[in-house]
Amino acid sequence: MKTYIVGVGMTKFEKPETRDWSCGDMAKEAGGAALADAGIPYERVQQVAAGYCFQPSTAGQRAVYGLGLTGVPVYNVNNNCATGSTALMMARQFVAGGAADCVLALGFEKMSRGALGGGSAGGADLKSSPVARHYGVMAARHGFAATPPTAQIFGNAAREHMERYGTTEAQLAAVAAKNHRHSARNPRAQFRDVHTAEEILAAKTVHAPLTRLQCSPTSDGAAAALVVSERFVEAHGLGERSVEIVAQAMTTDTEESFASGSCIDVVGRPMSREAALQVYETSGLGIEDVDVVELHDCFSINELLTYEALGMCEDGASGKLVESGATTYGGRWVVNPSGGLISKGHPLGATGLAQAAELVWQLRGEAGERQVAGASVGLAHNIGLGGAAVVTLLRR
Repeated sequence: MKTYIVGVGMTKFEKPETRDWSCGDMAKEAGGAALADAGIPYERVQQVAAGYCFQPSTAGQRAVYGLGLTGVPVYNVNNNCATGSTALMMARQFVAGGAADCVLALGFEKMSRGALGGGSAGGADLKSSPVARHYGVMAARHGFAATPPTAQIFGNAAREHMERYGTTEAQLAAVAAKNHRHSARNPRAQFRDVHTAEEILAAKTVHAPLTRLQCSPTSDGAAAALVVSERFVEAHGLGERSVEIVAQAMTTDTEESFASGSCIDVVGRPMSREAALQVYETSGLGIEDVDVVELHDCFSINELLTYEALGMCEDGASGKLVESGATTYGGRWVVNPSGGLISKGHPLGATGLAQAAELVWQLRGEAGERQVAGASVGLAHNIGLGGAAVVTLLRR
């Protein structure tokens, strides 16, 4: 059964502790915006998939009670940084499988200031962390430093990429410069300052070669999408508002993630590649058909790794791809027109749904100053260490 997104909404992403708001406030703002966008009351929603990482059990129910007390099932979703896209996938599966005609996918997060620890449930105790195996691979090759663990593992992936393929620090900085430039056009972005590659390279080092301006921040915020069936679209006259979820796939780690002992593999390039291949096979479309991409640039190196995983270039050629201008306005694709995680912000539970919201606005032609001309096919990529990779293909 075909599935469609007919309404999206998101809050502005904020630095933690900037606004005095609860997760319920965020959910009401983002979820209410998605419902208003579709022109559908909450009473028509039959199920809710609510995603978050840092809140207690049943926080999903508490968050949506501000939208209505209708008694519908609320599923609490936690899949590390891929939580938002996982909630979207659950909503799509409920509708595609015939269990419901109208499902709200919601993601929210209220975070603490400072760098992330070793995982959403592990904190600094890496032995008990869900990502202990991932960090073990890193430690065996690179040791374990005093820098933030997540920056370490991606920073070490960057070092390996530089050693293996000749990728340069300037190419890594070009990713961040592009995304900061894009975010200047996005009123919902956490950061809207433009930074040159030189400024990015001169910023404080978090874990070499990554500087602060190449790392996604901790953030507060929420995003939502209303997923419905084809018959719901027809019954409510939503054809003009609808964007089809053409294909979607989730993958987790395989032996390939760990066998090489490489941080490039352990941070997700193999599972991202497999998710993309499944989506291309299911849809009959390829990366050459895509106009606009929202991908998981938690660190600048991960944008380069994802170019390769999605088939935008050969392995090792991603530095030259971003340097060529192929992934910005006027190039072959526009990647992260929202500013991406680096500049738009990264409230873990909301990120995947914020990507979906941006793509829906782009495909409807409603993205304002950051509109990608003529966009008709969009691709979202969202990963979480531990691990999960979700790739979603949308078409108008």
